Amino acid sequence: MKENVITIVSGLPRSGTSLMMRMLEAGGMKVLTDKIRKADDDNPKGYYEFERVKQIENDSGWLKDAEGKVVKMISALLKHLPDGYNYKIIFMRRKIEEILASQKQMLKRRGKPTDEVSDKKMAKLYQEHLKQVEKWLTNRTNFSILNISYNNILENPVLNVRKINFFLNNSLDTDKMVSVVDKKLYRQRY
Repeated sequence: MKENVITIVSGLPRSGTSLMMRMLEAGGMKVLTDKIRKADDDNPKGYYEFERVKQIENDSGWLKDAEGKVVKMISALLKHLPDGYNYKIIFMRRKIEEILASQKQMLKRRGKPTDEVSDKKMAKLYQEHLKQVEKWLTNRTNFSILNISYNNILENPVLNVRKINFFLNNSLDTDKMVSVVDKKLYRQRY
């Protein structure tokens, strides 16, 4: 890979970012994670998070450690990535209804209210947010973006892994990537 390239797995919460991180790790990429957030019923294979990502607006010093690796970042934080690096973004997509159902299930498990914002309103907010992110990303010359559908990965992992591998310079073990796709974990379906 080129110098100062950072691969980022992004998307809305509950869009399949943890699965993608697991696939890339299996394929041979080094992942930047602190393993603070432990696996649970909502993500039994782990979250692959790095806490310092959440402070990107005020602390980008950790990006040096991310060079040549992959790190997970929610889409709302992408706008805080500084120039000076080349970013390869794998942007996860998933049916909005499934994202909302997955979030509700997660909130229920944590004993939190699930009816503070209606699904209709939340779906609209997410769609507006995605449009803003897409618009912002199109104006960045140091960003390469690959949109990947969580739903399509589950339907045809081999085809999607080929796309991902091509995007990442054909450097991954595609058989190992496909082997970690676990359809039993696809629980909120629409």
